[in-house]
Amino acid sequence: MIDVDREVNEVRREVGGQVLEAGQGWVVRFRRSYDTTVADLWSACTTPERIGRWLVPVTGDLKVSGHYQLEGNAGGEVLTCEPPHSFTATWEYGGDVSWIDVRFDEDDSGDARVTVEHLAVAGEHWAEFGPAAVGIGWELGLLGLGAELTGDPWSHEAGMAWSASADGVRYIELSGRSWADAHEAAGTPADAARAAAERTVAAYTQSE
Repeated sequence: MIDVDREVNEVRREVGGQVLEAGQGWVVRFRRSYDTTVADLWSACTTPERIGRWLVPVTGDLKVSGHYQLEGNAGGEVLTCEPPHSFTATWEYGGDVSWIDVRFDEDDSGDARVTVEHLAVAGEHWAEFGPAAVGIGWELGLLGLGAELTGDPWSHEAGMAWSASADGVRYIELSGRSWADAHEAAGTPADAARAAAERTVAAYTQSE
């Protein structure tokens, strides 16, 4: 059984601005530690068979300059890869291109930690939904990753079903509030940050 409060509090969230050639960009950054080794965490996030168990099936060439495709989700090009420490890639979905930077290290307690930075150009989608749109989706994936690392059965279908449960909806709501806090801390007016997060939560939970 997933401890919703514990899982929400285990994620560290940050939002920051960044100037890109295409215009103003935003970085959505989060980190989460797990009771495993860096090598195991790297394997879970880069081995197709394991990715398919906790996220969705992935196809393509998972190597520098190779292209990948997550089933029913994003695809892109692998830009850099330094096992077992980091990789970067484009994240192409719905006609938009953003970038991910994924790093692996040990935290102060010796647990393995993953840090993800998702960089996107600010646009209409960002203005409407803010960082929670990216953040909540990634966090739901992190729950599946945690199950994979502990040997618990998990699948995309199981994750979707859990997200629609009372605990899943509560997780999404708490995560949305936390991303609103991070958005506000980055300089966005509180009302705008919270309104964007509420729209995102409504979209994920299909509520009014």
